[in-house]
Amino acid sequence: MRVAVFDTHKFDREALEEANQNKHDLHFFEARLRLQTAPLAKGYDAVCCFANDRADAETLKCLKEMGVRLLALRCAGYNQVDLKSAKENGITVVRVPEYSPYAVAEFAAGLLLSLNRKIHRAHNRVREMNFSLDGLVGFDLHNKSVGVVGTGRIGKVFAQIMRGFGCNLLAYDLQPNLEWAKANEVQYVDLKELLHKCDVISLHIPLSAGTHHLIDENAFELMKPGAIIINTGRGGLIKTKALIKALKSHSISGACIDVYEEEADVFFSDLSDVGIDDDQLSRLLTFPNVLVTSHQAFLTREALNAIATITIESIKRFENQGDLKEVIITY
Repeated sequence: MRVAVFDTHKFDREALEEANQNKHDLHFFEARLRLQTAPLAKGYDAVCCFANDRADAETLKCLKEMGVRLLALRCAGYNQVDLKSAKENGITVVRVPEYSPYAVAEFAAGLLLSLNRKIHRAHNRVREMNFSLDGLVGFDLHNKSVGVVGTGRIGKVFAQIMRGFGCNLLAYDLQPNLEWAKANEVQYVDLKELLHKCDVISLHIPLSAGTHHLIDENAFELMKPGAIIINTGRGGLIKTKALIKALKSHSISGACIDVYEEEADVFFSDLSDVGIDDDQLSRLLTFPNVLVTSHQAFLTREALNAIATITIESIKRFENQGDLKEVIITY
């Protein structure tokens, strides 16, 4: 199949080429998928896109006109795709439901350690020959209460990592896994109780209409004073204005943000020469107790290889009209 691969970078291009082994005719585009860039897919059977590409109704209609029959997502989340429109236009949508839960969970733990123990600030200080320890006091994770919002594959791994630090674990999930919870000494509670009791709260749920701005002003008001919030899920889970308000009022002690609700036109790009126009992101970057990374939690060799392998296999199975139910997104 001829595949137009959008929003490509060196790291995923290499992984895709290695997994492909010349099975399909891959053409790489640095441009992100948008209505304006969709005509690049003319003459291609499939489009492969990433987390911050946009497959809205107009874009999908254009892809159909270009002859595209398959949309292959190199990610687990699919909130950027208008599934109803995809169905109406006869475009099959596949994704990577799992690549490496360890990559994301370990990164979330790393963000927490860095923010709490001020590792990033200490690193910058010593590079300027400042060896003072003032302002670098953190706290022991041992015996602290950690709340895990979403206990899918990633949430479970994160909980197990925190168990290794000797934390008390609370969890919230609409479909609790009681057997796993019992085996790992995790207590399921409702979201309000989790927010109220936990010193650390980590988000590991997909973005949907029901979870959009799950953490808003009311949620921050419920949080334990001095709590730390971690988001390696999707940016839209946190209402940014509410987060800024909570940081300004010092009602929480910090935030670890690997995803941001308006990241699509910023993350994965080098804007060092031009800056950013996003006032809210600019404000977040001014807080010394906020650690922002550019949606890199997934970025391990193992995860990249898994993403590429599953994506290529999905394209092959579609081409062969095989059984896609393991990866197809149902409408």
